[in-house]
Amino acid sequence: MEKFKKETMAEYKLLLPSMGEGVMEATIISWMFNEGDFVKEDDSVVEIATDKVDSDVPTPVSGKIIKILKHKDDVAKIGEAIAILETEGGSSDSEAPESKSYEEVKDQLHQPEPEVISTLEQTLTNVFENSSNQNSDLYLSPLVKSIVQQENISESELKNIKGSGLDGRITKEDILDFVKNRGTAVETKSSPVQQVISQPAQTSASAPKVSSAPIQVGEGDEIIQMDRVRKIIAEAMVNSKHTSPHVTSFIESDVTNVVTWRAKNKDSYQKREGEKLTFMPIFIRAVVKAIQDFPMINVSVDGDKIIKKKNINIGMATALPDGNLIVPVIKNADQLSLSGLAKAINDLAYRARNKKLTPADTQGATYTISNVGTFGNLMGTPIIPQPQVAILAVGAIVKKPAVIETEFGDVIAIRQKMFMSHSYDHRVVDGSLGGMFLKHVNDYLENWDLNTEI
Repeated sequence: MEKFKKETMAEYKLLLPSMGEGVMEATIISWMFNEGDFVKEDDSVVEIATDKVDSDVPTPVSGKIIKILKHKDDVAKIGEAIAILETEGGSSDSEAPESKSYEEVKDQLHQPEPEVISTLEQTLTNVFENSSNQNSDLYLSPLVKSIVQQENISESELKNIKGSGLDGRITKEDILDFVKNRGTAVETKSSPVQQVISQPAQTSASAPKVSSAPIQVGEGDEIIQMDRVRKIIAEAMVNSKHTSPHVTSFIESDVTNVVTWRAKNKDSYQKREGEKLTFMPIFIRAVVKAIQDFPMINVSVDGDKIIKKKNINIGMATALPDGNLIVPVIKNADQLSLSGLAKAINDLAYRARNKKLTPADTQGATYTISNVGTFGNLMGTPIIPQPQVAILAVGAIVKKPAVIETEFGDVIAIRQKMFMSHSYDHRVVDGSLGGMFLKHVNDYLENWDLNTEI
């Protein structure tokens, strides 16, 4: 009877779940349980990190962890098993059919012949190999796409790259390995004329890989190893600068109406909603209206194609307590009221600073705002988050004397002033579009209605 009870226990493979569009792998940060521990359904069992955000993975079943397959700092692909659980696979001992012995049950299991297994394995291998060859170029993550564009990798070359990701998809490691080997081959085979012609492009594209001069470490200098998030940020910033030709326009905005309106409403709003009313909902409202005026700001570039986005999803750059940066996203910001924007902003900011964001919270942004004024800065030159084509930085609000035109003539008055910096991708956003967009944001802020309800 003991043998039959053991047979009813089943093994369950805990797979790395989908982390959202464009995320193909994750790094194991830490396990919350050890081998031999019992976990309940929906318990968070492991903390993982993607290039977007850190999050926990819950188990969909209850059981005992009998084997951890991916350990700390290991990288797992989406859909890959990271642990094996032992679960209750059948009825309890009292409910087991006692009319059958363990040997009788085992005899009922039809085991296929070795030849059948061999044929089946070969068939599946052929199917997956063909699927990999046919589909590896159908989906590329945004990061892989940017590398493909940066390195001018042709479609025929992509078809020859064997992807190691889920369903044969090409991962970042696959494309970087190809570029490394391809660069060597091109260098040895190119004619002198070809080398001269392609030299500027190669220099620009390969700049991030060129080793810098050795750094002299002096006595008392401290060497600090970049953490995982800082490495990701560094890679993304360098990639953006080498993907998009950045142009930045500036404007000084008179936000006296905005400051007056907020001062009038912030206490009543906090008393009513239990939340702070910041300037960010107002800034986002102005940006959304300007995007509706100039929808070609709300686009992405895919090779020689421009993808005009239907949704207006606003990324909000948020500083974390450890000094790193993350950009949670307000989805469909154009469909939210001012109060709805305030609630979404407060919720995302809180969860970002407390490591409660999900991967979906950081995906899908079509335009981003960065508030450098939080740190007392007057202005900045923000770097575009790929694959977006523009980003706005708002500076500190400062009281200044300004000339005001009145019906009785010009007067000097104390006004609330703020600089805004608009960086945009000059491949698709010309100075006229980038400048007019910024001017419209400015106009919406300067003409803010003091009777606006929230």
